[in-house]
Amino acid sequence: MIPTPLPAPPFPEIVGNHDILFVTLDTLRFDIAAAELAAGRTPNLAAMLPGGWERRHTPATFTFPAHQAFFAGFLPTPAAPGPHPRLYAAAFPGSESTGPHTWTFPQATVVEALAAEGYRTVCIGGVGFFSGTTELGRVLPSLFEESHWSTDTGVTSPASFDAQLDVLATTLASTDPRPRFVFVNVAALHQPNHFYLDGIDSTPGTRPPDGPDSHAAALRYVDARVPRLVDLVRTGPRPVYTIVCSDHGTAYGDDGWSGHRLAHEAVWTVPYAQFVLPVGGVR
Repeated sequence: MIPTPLPAPPFPEIVGNHDILFVTLDTLRFDIAAAELAAGRTPNLAAMLPGGWERRHTPATFTFPAHQAFFAGFLPTPAAPGPHPRLYAAAFPGSESTGPHTWTFPQATVVEALAAEGYRTVCIGGVGFFSGTTELGRVLPSLFEESHWSTDTGVTSPASFDAQLDVLATTLASTDPRPRFVFVNVAALHQPNHFYLDGIDSTPGTRPPDGPDSHAAALRYVDARVPRLVDLVRTGPRPVYTIVCSDHGTAYGDDGWSGHRLAHEAVWTVPYAQFVLPVGGVR
């Protein structure tokens, strides 16, 4: 059961008083997310998004720089003329997007800043930039006190989100009393995603290529498991300030373009939402 979300207060008011959940639906395109929501095919996300997805522009076109920006305070920007004050920001002189309701901190990232405020910081990795298996793959997860990744939670696993939620269930079962900052990088939308299409032979070489239909099917797979995610993060004694967004989209032949790490509307336009989940989860 998805609870009715509450409006999100200014970020400085929630620090220390709320748990925080930050979910990146890696590679999710805005147009597909909006179309699936409008068609009623993502009912669990719809229950948390009474106003629908907000259309925003990402600060980067692939996972690594997008998350570096997110953690420094540069979340996707509303796709309309600004100014757009930020929720939180690493302090630096002359910032024109730091407003009176922006939570500003001296650390380089919000992960480190929240740890300094007494938060337990947890990363549930998905794509390879969170794998911890290479020097580059250790940069982002090393920001967190705890980080978790395996091939089961990675892009090649058709059950990656299930595996991520299993890890999260084990992780949050501890009795640590600190407020929690939980970050989940959901890998299911990223290629390969052709295996989410019903009735497709799973034998290598017989699958169709990834495309908008398989991308949408991957989102439906994630949506079906959103209630479990919500139940898990609501097991604490605090409301849960929640950010859900994509880090970038991807092109499936749009105007001749394929993939991401390129400047195209399908890549730089992403879905975004922020809200508060009330206290009330069940262990």
